Amino acid sequence: MFCPDCGTWNRAHAAACSRCTELLPAVAGTPLEKPVDEISALRRATGSRYRIMKRLGGGGMATVYRAEQMPLGRDVVVKVLHAHLARDAEMAERFRREAEAAAQLVHPFICPLLDFGRSGETVYIVMPYLGGGSLADRVQKDRAMSPVVLAAAAAQVAVGLDHAHRRGVVHRDVKPDNILFDEDGNALITDFGIATARFHGRLTASGRAMGTPHYMSPEQAMGKLVDGRSDLYALGVVMYEGLVGFPPFDGADAFSVGYKHVHEKPVDLTEVDSRLPQALVAVVMQCLEKSADDRYPRGDALADALLAYLASCDEADAPRRLASLARRPVPSERA
Repeated sequence: MFCPDCGTWNRAHAAACSRCTELLPAVAGTPLEKPVDEISALRRATGSRYRIMKRLGGGGMATVYRAEQMPLGRDVVVKVLHAHLARDAEMAERFRREAEAAAQLVHPFICPLLDFGRSGETVYIVMPYLGGGSLADRVQKDRAMSPVVLAAAAAQVAVGLDHAHRRGVVHRDVKPDNILFDEDGNALITDFGIATARFHGRLTASGRAMGTPHYMSPEQAMGKLVDGRSDLYALGVVMYEGLVGFPPFDGADAFSVGYKHVHEKPVDLTEVDSRLPQALVAVVMQCLEKSADDRYPRGDALADALLAYLASCDEADAPRRLASLARRPVPSERA
């Protein structure tokens, strides 16, 4: 079992912890197998502050676990940088920057950061557990989302991004996996792991593109400096995929996808599905303009366009109420 005081793994019938010598609680039976090393290391790193329950998934940079924050009893997720990346100075610094960038952003539609820690090769951040899953889950399940539900979620994300952009933070990796839903259906943007902020120097060499190829803006695919309009392009890709089940560009490798973002015009959504509402299609296609100057100038402008579409839909009462919360003035942000 794991010691509740220091998190060290002990044999099931041990009377006291082999590390801190504290008495261990009695157990009803013997575990069938020893947990994976990463969970053991994470439990040692977090001590008695978090009860690590199970692995939720992982990506190229980190593994995500569901946990309980002790003694508050709050459900959280703990995101742990892969050990081989934690040994890489640049990767570890990028992960730390995710924590620092997210900590500066307090907004209803940005997933907040609760904690950050490092112990040896275990580097982790802690965020609230959101029970509504991700937009990627919904696209995978339904293939094509309801236009009004998608528009409401995108409006909320757009306003959250606008909040970040006005504080000098560009997300640079907006994609369906990074849009999460709470139990009330509100959409929150998460994972600022490769964000560029005014208060940081650039970590990557000039000309090196960072992000997920299918959602990169043309300027990002070319390795150029980007601003908030690059995130709005990526959100346009997300909306395009949410409406028809696939992104506007695909290819055999990252280079071919990036080339299409830079040089090819996306197929108009009405040619893919003529049943889609033209007002929403126009919003999405403007987000996908090659030149940043031809897109929406900021996230709030995109949100307003999405709300105008929702206002024209008879069946959009509930999604419109959710989205309208995004444009309600927050006292601390009034000019």
